[in-house]
Amino acid sequence: MAPRPCATVQLFKHMIQVISIQNLAPHPKKRGFILATVVVFGAVFLTIALGMAGYLLTMQRSEQAHVEHEAAFAIAEAGLNYYAWHLAHFPTDLQDGTGGQGPYEHEYRDPENDIAGSFSLEIDGNVQCGVLGAIGIESTGWTARNPNRSATVLARYARPSVAEYGVIANAIFKVNPNRVIQGRVHSNYGVRMDGDNLSTVESAVSSWVCTSPYGCSPDTTVPGVFGTGTHPEWWQYPVPSMDFGAITGNMADIETAAQTGGGRYFGPLEGDQNQRGYRAVLKDNGTVDVYQVTGTEAVTSGVYTTEWVWGPEYNIIASETFLGNYTIPSSCTVLFFDSRLWLEGVVKGIITIGASGDIMTPNSIVYADSGLNGLTAITQSNIIMPLTVPNDLILSGVFVAQEGHLVRHYYVNGYPGYSVPSVYSSFVLRNSLTTIGSIVSNKMPVTVITSGGVPVSGFVNNHSVYDGRIAKNPPPFTPYISPEYRFITWRQF
Repeated sequence: MAPRPCATVQLFKHMIQVISIQNLAPHPKKRGFILATVVVFGAVFLTIALGMAGYLLTMQRSEQAHVEHEAAFAIAEAGLNYYAWHLAHFPTDLQDGTGGQGPYEHEYRDPENDIAGSFSLEIDGNVQCGVLGAIGIESTGWTARNPNRSATVLARYARPSVAEYGVIANAIFKVNPNRVIQGRVHSNYGVRMDGDNLSTVESAVSSWVCTSPYGCSPDTTVPGVFGTGTHPEWWQYPVPSMDFGAITGNMADIETAAQTGGGRYFGPLEGDQNQRGYRAVLKDNGTVDVYQVTGTEAVTSGVYTTEWVWGPEYNIIASETFLGNYTIPSSCTVLFFDSRLWLEGVVKGIITIGASGDIMTPNSIVYADSGLNGLTAITQSNIIMPLTVPNDLILSGVFVAQEGHLVRHYYVNGYPGYSVPSVYSSFVLRNSLTTIGSIVSNKMPVTVITSGGVPVSGFVNNHSVYDGRIAKNPPPFTPYISPEYRFITWRQF
């Protein structure tokens, strides 16, 4: 921007006029004064002119630096796009076709095929059981004209997984008033949202018939998402339906990885599968204690099972045999139990656990205090929170019920002949359930039973928290919602 010289020029012209007028009257005593005036005004003018010139030079340099930075940034982005193209052709190559360690430098050419700059790539991929998961790409770009000024962009490239959601249900989903959900909710059917949602709530239908199990009497046709919950402006319907069979159909891959891909496999057990199975206790040192359940205690009254028929239920362990402490292999952090499974403990590292039968959660599952930790637990059947869980239960991880649902059964209390045994009556109502991660349920997730709006069984308070760290770096074989890789995170340095 050019300086505004008007006042300075006018002042200088006035000074010249004064000097010229005074020179017409050559008084000897004034000549020294005139000379001093010329020097002073000349110095002022020179100072102002030099300041303006310096300001203009600084502005020009700043603008040039901005242009150079933007060009370097564009070249760094080109580096990300190049490696996305490379992975499309070589899906498991994290060494840029060189077979050696990075960084990997490439020239960047303009449309005239002149070298406009270069970019340097550093690649960090999550390869488990021979399968590529999320890839970290750090791209630094610079121009050929000014290689000392660079820009860096860091991104993660992966298939979007179910870990990007708080809840995914292939059924009508009812959210009670005492429930808080921090994370995206998606249902392939309707949603009754009476709780506090802190993200988008999606339904794949424009309307559905709300019946008495969902709080409507008489039956009423309602919008895809309706209720008294918070932030209705974030409710979206209809949205595209999710192919639930596709996003949950990878159990065979998990079993194969555990058997032959470097993970750990625990085979089927003899005896009545309804009473036997395994118990796995995850340890904060990255190992797991495994027990064989040799007997269970039946709750024969006061319980509605998953099929909404009266019990009995066999989810309380009565006896077990310690099988051993096992290290979870770092190259394939996958465990598969070809049976029922009781799962609890402290998760250290990124782990996937599969089970062919129900997964029970008799105690909390939490993450270790340090490092990046995450769990994906997948069953072909149900994820069940048994009768004798702690008063405040915490479940950390991505929990996938492929054909069943995440459920706390309906335990009845206070009705003679139709109640749970008195020794278990205090367990019918529990204070809170906190899930940190994602729930993927084929049938409707059930964590509390109410009568007249009052909890009578299950967890009085429910809090579901989305885990962004696991969404960026999910455990191996975490179901994905799209087969296409894309940038799931992006940031500039």
